[in-house]
Amino acid sequence: METEVIKPKNKIHPHKFTLWVGIGSIVMMFAGLTSAYIVKRNQANWQTFDIPIAFWYSTILILISSLTLHLSLKYFKEREMKKYRMLMLTTLILGALFFVTQYFGFKSFWNSGMTLQAGVSFSFLYVIVGLHALHVIGGVLALIVMSLKAFSTKTRNYSVVPVELICTYWHFVDILWVYLLIFLVMIR
Repeated sequence: METEVIKPKNKIHPHKFTLWVGIGSIVMMFAGLTSAYIVKRNQANWQTFDIPIAFWYSTILILISSLTLHLSLKYFKEREMKKYRMLMLTTLILGALFFVTQYFGFKSFWNSGMTLQAGVSFSFLYVIVGLHALHVIGGVLALIVMSLKAFSTKTRNYSVVPVELICTYWHFVDILWVYLLIFLVMIR
């Protein structure tokens, strides 16, 4: 008589699967928008623009925030909760600062006459960067929730899944911003 060992299947957590489906949808949306941008830029009335310095500062902030969030996950897994809490809070602050610098970037666009009525090129710019800003707001809200949970005095649930979810999402938003910035610099 032979005995067959049944190995458990490595299944992806349902929340992680849902997140990846959402990320795929977001990628397709931005691919469509940037493709439309490329097509529309061949119009006669297309106007070019310079990227505000605030967008470069915001890029530095979001890259650093991805690093701090990655380290917070590392410390969470090692159960070094004090370091985890401080890095989660640092990430939240950096994420909020990213949003503030984006505001100043948009404000400099607006003050230089690059309004929605100024042309289709600026409308595309506002839609593309504005949609990214909405995704950052979602990420910042998730970081607020995670920070509140990290500093909560209630009984702890040490599941790594929520921390991995926010890390995946935030790294995605980071990569998406870098892509959009490079796209706008190269294709404007």
